[in-house]
Formats: sequence, C-alpha cells, structure tokens
Amino acid sequence: MGWLIDLLPLNYSDAVVAIGAALLGIAAGALGVFAVLRQRSLVGDALAHAALPGVCVAFLATGAKDATTLLVGAALAGLVGALLMVGIERTSRVRPDAAIGVVLSSFFSLGIVLLTHIASTNDANQAGLDTYLFGQAAGLLERDLDVMAVLAVVALAVVALAFRPLKTTLFDPAFAGAVGLPVRLLEIFMTMLLVVAVVIGLRTVGAILMVAMLVVPAVAARQLCNRLSLLIPLAALIGAAVGVAGALIAARAEVPTGPVIVLVGFAVVLATVLLAPGRGVLWRGRKLARDRRRALVEGVLVDLETTIHAGPPPTPRELALASGRPRRQVARALSALDRAGMLARDGERIHLTESGAAAAHAVLERRDLWSAWLEHGWKLRLPDAREPDPTDLRASLGDDCADELRRLALAGDGGGAAGDAGQGAR
Repeated sequence: MGWLIDLLPLNYSDAVVAIGAALLGIAAGALGVFAVLRQRSLVGDALAHAALPGVCVAFLATGAKDATTLLVGAALAGLVGALLMVGIERTSRVRPDAAIGVVLSSFFSLGIVLLTHIASTNDANQAGLDTYLFGQAAGLLERDLDVMAVLAVVALAVVALAFRPLKTTLFDPAFAGAVGLPVRLLEIFMTMLLVVAVVIGLRTVGAILMVAMLVVPAVAARQLCNRLSLLIPLAALIGAAVGVAGALIAARAEVPTGPVIVLVGFAVVLATVLLAPGRGVLWRGRKLARDRRRALVEGVLVDLETTIHAGPPPTPRELALASGRPRRQVARALSALDRAGMLARDGERIHLTESGAAAAHAVLERRDLWSAWLEHGWKLRLPDAREPDPTDLRASLGDDCADELRRLALAGDGGGAAGDAGQGAR
C-alpha cells in the first residue's frame, strides 16, 4: 500500500487512516447489503460484539498483541457466534431476533469479563486492547492495510463468483431450494461474509460502532437504486466516501475517527431519505402536493363544465356553492385554469375556452374509463399482470384494451337499459 500512500496529498498517518477507512467502507458497504436485504441488520452487531472475546482469548493464548493474531481470534469468535445464532434459530423455538440478542449479550459480556481480567494482570502488553472495543484508526499501520485489502478483495471476489446463487437465495429461498441450491449453506455463507467485514473494521471503528458501517451504506444505496447488481457497488462507493470523509474530518478536528465516520454516514442516510429521487420524503411530499393540486384543478374543471351545461355560466361564488368546495380552493383552481388559458370571463361570469372544454371532456373520459375498469376490468385478457394507473388508464393498458373496456361498458349500459325497459313493459 506504500505506492497508494505516496499518491495521496496527505501526511503519512492521515493517508493510512484514510485508506483504512476506505477499505472498511468498501467491504462493509458491499457485504452489508446482504444483511440489510435479509432484514438481518443486527446480525452484524451481534458478530461485532462476538469478536471481542476472540481478541481477548487470542491475547491470552499468545501473550502478544500482534494485530494479525488478534484478528484471527476475532474471526474465529465471530464464526462461532454466527454458527451459534443459526443453530439456536434452526433447532429451537427461539425467534431470530431473540437468538441475535442471546449471542450479542453473552459474547459481549464474556469479552468485557476477559478484558477486565487482562487489565488486572498488570501485563504491559495488554495496553491498547480496549481499542478493539471503541476503535482507534490512528493506530493503523501499513501492514494492517495490506491485511484489510487482501480480506476485502477476497470477500468481494467470492461475492462476484457466487452472485447468482446468492441473489436467488436472498430474494426467493423457496425457489432456490426447488432448483437444488444449498439454501442453508448459502445463508450461513452470507453471515460469514459479515464476519469478514467485522474483522476488517474492528481496528477502525471498534466492536460497538461496526454495525453502523454494515448498515449505513446499504441503506443509503437502497434509497437510490433497486437492482442488486447496482446496489452492491453503489453501497461500496458510499461506504468508501463516508469512511474517507469521516477520517479526514476527524483528523482535522482531532476527535475520534470511528464516531465521526458514523456521523457522516448518518448525514448521508438522512440526505438520501429526504432527497432520493422517487423515494425521498421531500420528493414524495412534492409529488403528493402536485397530485392534490392536479386533482383539485380537474375537479373544479369538471364542476364548471357540469354547471355550464346545467344553466348560465356561473360566477366563482356560484361555482363554489354548486361544487360544495371551499371558496379559497375554487379560487386557487380557477387561477391555475386561467393561467393555462382554459377560462374566459364575461364580467364575473366564467366560460370555458375551447382548450378548457377539451380538457374537461378528457377528464370525464378518464373517469368513465376508470369506472369501466372497476366494473369490467376482470373480463380483459391482458398480456401480463400490470397495475393500471388511475390518472392515465389508456396509457397503462394500451389503446386496444381501453377501447375494449369502452365496448364492454356500452354493452353493459345497453343491457341494463334493455332490462329496465322490459320491466316497464311488464
């Protein structure tokens, strides 16, 4: 990693921390997608906490604070925790969330007991073990980056090679089992991938905050795309950006790196939840307000058309009384229609222009077509299962199906009229 460190316009320590945070973000973002989509986000939290006693046992067994040895212990403890969670869930009546809680609390408690015991031995080598609990990105070394890079590349390569079976098992386990895929093994494998991500991130953000790095990039990416093939690289990219930004901010502000990375990730998630195209809260709020305005304008337009056919052109006050709408809403709708060139005024009286009359007839036609769909839609032979759009049924169904609906509605009205005439004759 020395060549990459030399390329960055940062001092050595900041460059090492930034690269480490980027590697963590890439690995945790890509691998955390599987946990989020399986609705098993807290599995990552349990595995991160389960890694702590592994670090302590590895130290007690070797007596040395070698980073590679401690991470091997963390990985083994994480694997034991993962298998224990799966075993509790599969062989008992305990629900998955309860199994996660049991493993998380028991392993974390064991880790705290072991940490306390190690601290009481007055062994000089034990100093700094608590960094695996809270994280200490400033303590990363160049050889740590090499280990993190190898683990990340191997994990991502395995995901790429097993993408299809993983995708099938993730979204449709029943179908995956029917075609012969080892569903349980693949589910365990997806959990093992989280162990790899936890091992990569322990030194940077610690066991307590590691779950955020697994969840945050995946949640942000999920707001922006729907396809898994795009979701995984996008989550990795967001994770890398969050990691680097948090590391640089923490270095400038001289505050702990892990919490700052998580806070930057939270800001990214908040931004995507609010602003994501098509899914963001503000985006959907604007769309809802726009739909309501359109519904109001179309309703007032139809009311005006109906009132004109029933008598002389109305004034705005008369139109509000006839439609039963508040005068303020009617005034707003009339202003919008006037700006669109659909109204003509004769003093206080309101007329429809040719474009306004055409728009009113189009709205009435859409309403009639929707009524026909509700009554006769089941009779249509559609080429596929589709969800019709109430605002534009013709576009969503096609001209042929829309014309068939109109014929069915006319035939139904004719049959009803004939039946009424027959009853009158009798």
